Amino acid sequence: MNTRSEYDLLGTLDVPADAFYGIQTLRAANNFSITGVAISHFPELIKAMAMVKAAAAHTNFEYKLLEEHQTNAILSACQELIDGHYHNQFIVDVIQGGAGTSTNMNANEVIANIALTKMGYQKGDYKKLHPNDHVNRSQSTNDAYPTAASLSIQFAADAFVPVLSSLKASLEEKGREFASVLKMGRTQLQDAVPMTLGQEFDAFAVNLGEDIDRIQEACTLLCEVNLGGTAIGTGINTPAGYAKKAVDHLAKISGKPVVPATNLVEATSDMGAFVFFSGILKRLATKLSKMSNDLRLLSSGPRTGFGEIKLPEMQPGSSIMPGKVNPVIPEAMNQTAYQVIASDLAVTLAAEAGQLQLNAMEPMIIYNLLNSIKMLKEACHMMEHRCIRGIEANVDACAAHVENSIGIITALVPHIGYANSSRIARNALMSGATIKALILEEKLLTEAQLNELLKPENMISPTPSAQTSSQTSSYPSPSSISPSPTTEGV
Repeated sequence: MNTRSEYDLLGTLDVPADAFYGIQTLRAANNFSITGVAISHFPELIKAMAMVKAAAAHTNFEYKLLEEHQTNAILSACQELIDGHYHNQFIVDVIQGGAGTSTNMNANEVIANIALTKMGYQKGDYKKLHPNDHVNRSQSTNDAYPTAASLSIQFAADAFVPVLSSLKASLEEKGREFASVLKMGRTQLQDAVPMTLGQEFDAFAVNLGEDIDRIQEACTLLCEVNLGGTAIGTGINTPAGYAKKAVDHLAKISGKPVVPATNLVEATSDMGAFVFFSGILKRLATKLSKMSNDLRLLSSGPRTGFGEIKLPEMQPGSSIMPGKVNPVIPEAMNQTAYQVIASDLAVTLAAEAGQLQLNAMEPMIIYNLLNSIKMLKEACHMMEHRCIRGIEANVDACAAHVENSIGIITALVPHIGYANSSRIARNALMSGATIKALILEEKLLTEAQLNELLKPENMISPTPSAQTSSQTSSYPSPSSISPSPTTEGV
């Protein structure tokens, strides 16, 4: 393999001649082989790093800290990365020591060598353009890396929110499709009161919609960045006013409304916005997992379980049981959610581990956040297209469960009283008879009255005021009830 020799404070190393990274990137790649996931796995982070370097180059040129040809070469190299080129040159593991220095140097070296080739020089000819002296001018890893991380999470969220919104829309569509399918609602896995299958799916949609708003709110916290604070937030090695100018350039380049943190020292060590964002992802994952649990229960059986919905059949479910089909898509969503929930704990512990003016655990925080967003995005797309859109209602099973349930007695409490209702429910449970049959047997209500009260529209929403006002304050006993000729057949 052809190589070029590069040196740093620890000595020299042979770097592949065609590589755009340099010696510090190579050292980091050799040192850190932990996850097997390279920085290139997260193009949002590379794109964001390039934007930070471009904003710095613009500002340095304005302060006459870079020559025009150097600035133009750096900006051109950064644009290459923003456009998606050379990402395979980001070879360092995302989990690394050094608070992100290896990621920052990987970016500095790649940008420097792309710029050198554009200027007509050989890779590694750092006398012409240096990764530290020029690309990293007026910066530190400690402000460049977290600023890029904040941007990268926003970029990842930009791609995720439409997927989540589409899943919500599909749930809403199912809500409309199933609006007339009456079924039993359940609490603590026991029959409760009737509802429609449409109401159940509408609730799923509303539940997810809340977190779309929360994700967008959390992104606003990430718009306060510490670029210009350099090492610990004091702004050492930058000219006066640099931070504001650099962040203004970054806002134009990124399209995000980033602003300088009000206190750069605080912002350099604080991971609060990342912890908050992670909490939103955990909250969303918890909801998605609960929804998946519900779908698995509602589709269980198909003959000996609830069997109220039919999930799309995606693959054979067993190597030994012929004909078995498993709810593999909700199961995969469950597992995704568990990983995201666990990642939130990792982010929390890493944020707590910060010491004094820096948090050295930032790489793990950023890895977990970007990975969680990526997993949730793919899982939500899977859930919508391979599960939700193809769900069918088992109308007959839903109707049979309502008919056989003692839960419908709740709708009759205002009309026959709680004591009568409790006794009837108990008798139904012990005898196996239906609520309707026992009510008619004891002549507590006429069949016409019963049919009216048990109409679906009267059991799935608040009681109309006209019905409420006609209720009496006392309830008849079984012995005092007889069919009324004036109400029979009404």
